[in-house]
Amino acid sequence: MENTNRQMTKIAREAEKLVIRTMKDTGVGAGELDLLHLVRHRPGITQKEICENLQMDKGAAARRVRSLEAKGLLCRRPDPEDGRSQHLYATAAAEALKHSRTAIETAFYDWLLETLSAPEREAFLETMEKLYQRSKAESRAGFPNARKRLEQEE
Repeated sequence: MENTNRQMTKIAREAEKLVIRTMKDTGVGAGELDLLHLVRHRPGITQKEICENLQMDKGAAARRVRSLEAKGLLCRRPDPEDGRSQHLYATAAAEALKHSRTAIETAFYDWLLETLSAPEREAFLETMEKLYQRSKAESRAGFPNARKRLEQEE
């Protein structure tokens, strides 16, 4: 039974719309943001690994990487052990962009929470933290409980 009506997903989607509209002014699209996020979290990743992680074809990955390089957000460094392979790294400009995204999301969520009283806000944030910790533990374990739930519903 769906008792959340996927409200968390819907709210996160609205926040993402604001991020994308605001970031559009920087010339960075949604797909590029996903790729940047991955590179920031996995410095030295290869284009092949990007394709695997983001489930995109080689051509699309190459175009996005070139675009982000041209914007000064990514740089390549040769693999010292294999001259044919190159590793990707986020630049300082990409890190600044990350902080911009965080600021946009923070402003949106702060605005959203203004409608709650102080006790409501405190209870909500405590509940969200519990849910986040549970979801993070499930993710790290490979989603065994969520997969089991999905199998039961089939």
